Amino acid sequence: MAVLLEEIVQSVEIWLKLIKKPQPYVDPNLDPVLLVPGIAGSILQAVDDNGRGERIWVRIIGADYKFRTKLWSRFDPSTGQTVSLDPKTHIVVPEERYGLHAIDVLDPEMEVDIDEYDAAHLQIGIEFVKWLQIVSSYMMARIIGRESVYYFHDMIVEMTKWGFQEGKTLFGFGYDFRQSNRFQETLERFAARLESVFTASGGKKINIISHSMGGLLVKCFMSLHSDIFEKYVQNWIAIAAPFQGAPGYIASTLLNGMSFVEGWEQNFFISKWSMHQLLIECPSIYELMACPDFQWEHKPVLEIWKEKKDKDGNSNIVLESYSPEESISVFKEALSNNTVNYDGLDIPLPFNLKILQWACETQKILSQAKVPPQVKFYNIFGMNLETPHTVFSWGDTYKALHDSGCFYTYSISNFHSLPCSYGSVEEPVTDLEQLKFIKAQYICIDGDGTVPVESAMADGLNAEARIGVPGEHRGILCEPHVFRILKHWLKADPDPYYNPLNDYVILPTAFEMEMHKEKGLQVTSLKEEWEILSGDEDNIVINNEKPLVSSIAVSDQSALMEARATVTLHPQSEGKRHVELNAISVSATV
Repeated sequence: MAVLLEEIVQSVEIWLKLIKKPQPYVDPNLDPVLLVPGIAGSILQAVDDNGRGERIWVRIIGADYKFRTKLWSRFDPSTGQTVSLDPKTHIVVPEERYGLHAIDVLDPEMEVDIDEYDAAHLQIGIEFVKWLQIVSSYMMARIIGRESVYYFHDMIVEMTKWGFQEGKTLFGFGYDFRQSNRFQETLERFAARLESVFTASGGKKINIISHSMGGLLVKCFMSLHSDIFEKYVQNWIAIAAPFQGAPGYIASTLLNGMSFVEGWEQNFFISKWSMHQLLIECPSIYELMACPDFQWEHKPVLEIWKEKKDKDGNSNIVLESYSPEESISVFKEALSNNTVNYDGLDIPLPFNLKILQWACETQKILSQAKVPPQVKFYNIFGMNLETPHTVFSWGDTYKALHDSGCFYTYSISNFHSLPCSYGSVEEPVTDLEQLKFIKAQYICIDGDGTVPVESAMADGLNAEARIGVPGEHRGILCEPHVFRILKHWLKADPDPYYNPLNDYVILPTAFEMEMHKEKGLQVTSLKEEWEILSGDEDNIVINNEKPLVSSIAVSDQSALMEARATVTLHPQSEGKRHVELNAISVSATV
């Protein structure tokens, strides 16, 4: 749906629900919720020896430099900790808003609105650094999009509408996602957070909602500290958890790194190469590798086109396949000479066998986890998107393009949209160290674009329910379908259509949408209808003799988009009022 059209629909829905000016709604009967994010889902701050801190994940200004100097790390096998290369820095997670600040909007500066932007331009005496920060943050929000730094933001907003209150029934747990999911310091913090939430809510047991790798952290804790888990937790809802790994995602991450911002916009963010050097030393990444003991219906493999010579010296092109266990030898050779230069020193960063050994032990702990008798477990997983599973690697053309500066950055979550357009069997891999520069082709299976359904469903636990929801790995956190499920499981509202703010029921009665292209334009038409049932005649003031019709038109010249809509509010009849929305948007196709 076009952006402008979606904004119109949201505005009408807000109008329907908020005809009376709402007061903050707090439901004192709700049980507390603790939100636990996945990898890269927590704000991280670097704090020096003098106690001065600065946000390094996520940020825009100086992002790549700060990332390399403050977050790059080495794994210490004696403690299981990944330690920053900067000896004067330690990484902390902010605790404001009862832990929610760190997992809400990962770059709060991108919340700058147009009023702040205009004020910064007009304020003569403003400090230059502050001015630059406001202006750049506003521009980045326009370029990259605020949704790229939203994590649990939409869910927090939604749950607040249901009656949850920060610090009373809504809390967050951010953590240093570089570390292992069984890192002792993280688990100790998690135990302390459970106790503090339990106390703050008046002794009510907790509903945990985890996303992605956060599900592995919770499962590790449950396995190692089941007594504490059972004492404080009543329900655990895992969303998009890679219980048996994310094979295609991690194979590519270990060889090439990952990107969180796509295309040319990545120039304003962390480079893929910088991210690669960090993740090679992160136990959490190794713990996301395909579980070797899991009986995959479709066993993930790594496949490489290679040139081999026979005894007569003739070249043959063969496709070699490597199982998850066999792929280790490929990672070792491909990263054997990988180094980074830090503070003038060349530091070797090969594939880390010590971390692999640690991760294998973590996977054993995960496999032994059981849900305590008094706790209920629920599993929501994403589906209907092509998800990387088996990985191909193609030859030299991609490396040549990389060296010439024509490197195209791609998204892990969008592998399914990437045909291999640079290589062929005529360009085989001659040296495994080339793999760091070679673009991969993927065989995909059903999933959320990152985690296969097969992995997400295989939690190995006694589940009350497992529900698949069409959606993308991160985007599933703002899916209305997921919100309805959570609302039901959290007992936030027994009637999904009842609005306690206005004491009336809005029943959706029709929804139609059509999209087509016409003369180089993308045309989207939409029709949506509702019935409003209310015993309060003052809720809606309307001429009882004829319908009230209102129109709106919005446009975005820079994006070449325009949308128009008409809302019709019919007179009340038999205690009902009928509302119709008819809208159309037109945008230029790229």
